[in-house]
Amino acid sequence: MILRGLRVDLPGRGVILENDPGSSLRATTREPLTVYLRVVQRVRDQRLLDWLIAVVLAVALELHLVLRDEGSVAVVDVAGGLLLTLPLAARRRAPIAVAGLFGATAFLNSVLGGALFEGEPPPGAALVAGAIAFYSVGAYSDDRPARAGVGIGVVSVWSAVLAGGDIDVQSFLFSAGLVVVAPWLAGRTSRSRAQRVAAIEREQRQRELNAVAEERTRVARELHDVIAHNVGLMVVQAQGARRVLDRDPERAGDALETIERTGRTALGEMRRSLGALRKPDSDVPLAPQPGVENLGALLEQARRSGLEVELVTEGDPAPLAAGVDLSVYRIVQEALTNTLKHAGPVHARVQVRYGADELELEISDDGAPGQPRKGGEADGGHGLVGMRERVALHGGQLHADHRPEGGFVVRASLPLAS
Repeated sequence: MILRGLRVDLPGRGVILENDPGSSLRATTREPLTVYLRVVQRVRDQRLLDWLIAVVLAVALELHLVLRDEGSVAVVDVAGGLLLTLPLAARRRAPIAVAGLFGATAFLNSVLGGALFEGEPPPGAALVAGAIAFYSVGAYSDDRPARAGVGIGVVSVWSAVLAGGDIDVQSFLFSAGLVVVAPWLAGRTSRSRAQRVAAIEREQRQRELNAVAEERTRVARELHDVIAHNVGLMVVQAQGARRVLDRDPERAGDALETIERTGRTALGEMRRSLGALRKPDSDVPLAPQPGVENLGALLEQARRSGLEVELVTEGDPAPLAAGVDLSVYRIVQEALTNTLKHAGPVHARVQVRYGADELELEISDDGAPGQPRKGGEADGGHGLVGMRERVALHGGQLHADHRPEGGFVVRASLPLAS
């Protein structure tokens, strides 16, 4: 069985199904087989409906001819009646061909002396068949074929009127307007409405995909900040413990205790994040997001790893938006992690300055002059990338570079009204 014009789009769980240009179906499912079966059932239902329309109109037209002519019906009228109606079963798949066949049949019937369109008015079933055929041209054809189809329809119907000898303005207007133009315009309107609905659905789907991508980026950034920081501290402590293990077992034990505590913290935060991802609506216990008020604990953790760091706050502390508050904490965390990773236990300084419209951060250290500092980018990490993303998200600016006197500095400015 060939499904013409069928399109199945399965980006994740969202599904867009189209089996002809004039209609669309949207569903959400986890089973592609279920989607396929639904499409097949929909196509079958539409074909069954079209066949039902075609057969009913064929029977109605033939009965009209039999009753009108009292049982004596010409072969040309019987054949013409069938050619006018039965092709409607393919009106969605080949609308131009169905409409062209209708016009050609009407013309040939008049030329061969048939009586299909004799009388006032012509048989209602024939008029309905023509209206459905040209509606289908408007509804299921692209712009250029649709315009060609309505032109062919007007010419063929007028030719049938001329061949039948009914040459008057009323016949021309009636045939072209009622049978061809009005149904065609209705079909174009229906198609335009269906296309607008499909465009809205595609736009909505794109917004959903963009939201998913942004959320994935946010979660990846959070996991990186949490894991990289804690694992970095564990590496530094492990190196220190290995160096003093023989001569100072007590200090080595303290370092191992710090490693254990840091590892548990990292695992706890990672489990909460992954648990929330698996079950967004579950009752996973969530810890409050850290912010500026947690910088003291963060610096204390860095001091236990051997980094001599001080915190300086200038200006009057102002309330921060939740996203800005978290970004400040993560930027300081990532900068100190990079210091430990690339410069070792040196002296560092964290300065938080509250201005009238923005908050300024400066994290600096006194590492060796010109000491290589990849910052998590060139070595395959995401340190500076993550900081730039956080700052850009709130419309701020970030600068990170070596200091002329030695060491490294990260400066960030974040709008208070973000």
